[in-house]
Amino acid sequence: MTNNLQRLVIEPTQQRDREIFLTTSQQHYLGRVLRLKEGDRFIAMDGKGQWLLACLDATLTQARVIEVVAVETELPVAVTLVVALPKGNGFDQVVTQATELGVSCFVPVISDRTLLKPSPRKLERWQRLAQEAAEQSERQVVPTILEPVDFRHYLVGLNATNTENIQQYICVARNQAAMHLQTALNATRSPSIALAIGPEGGWTAEEVEMAIAAGFQSVSLGQRILRAVTAPIVALSLAAAVIEGYS
Repeated sequence: MTNNLQRLVIEPTQQRDREIFLTTSQQHYLGRVLRLKEGDRFIAMDGKGQWLLACLDATLTQARVIEVVAVETELPVAVTLVVALPKGNGFDQVVTQATELGVSCFVPVISDRTLLKPSPRKLERWQRLAQEAAEQSERQVVPTILEPVDFRHYLVGLNATNTENIQQYICVARNQAAMHLQTALNATRSPSIALAIGPEGGWTAEEVEMAIAAGFQSVSLGQRILRAVTAPIVALSLAAAVIEGYS
């Protein structure tokens, strides 16, 4: 039984053959915080989609891989979340909850109405939050978080790449879209989707026009106005429900 075992994300370089070499912080967490002892087991998430059932050695600095655990917790479709950074620490909440819901990649963008100017240390914090959320929610992988980029530059980059196999949606205010996101998702099947969510005040008309020119379809999230930290979770919840066949 692995349901009650602690899950821990490891880097590929930490595993050699059937041995896992724990970092100092991992040793502290397992030995001092959780008080695990020699012979106790935990799940190592190897970042490649595998769970490894591991057993601590006597020094608590290494662990031995007992077996690979079969698990399937990822969404069958890759979901990229393009989010105009909300004010304050709002993106922290988005990272944690969207990771739990199965997002594959975060693209934090700076839009015309973005108030936050992130510091370089923000990315490190977001990556740590994503890792913790992936461990808690039993993900197989930790989602990727890209460096913040200007939304217009992001769209220009899309025009230079092949997005044929990606279905892209930009979420706009209730009266600006002809179709609800859920309806759009039900109408099309794609191996990869991208959801773009605006900041407080929404996208500007020019940003929406540029996104549509880059291949995005404008969609609505319903008749209510959602907060910038709520909208990404609503959009991803709808996407996950459709993708997993619950809608």
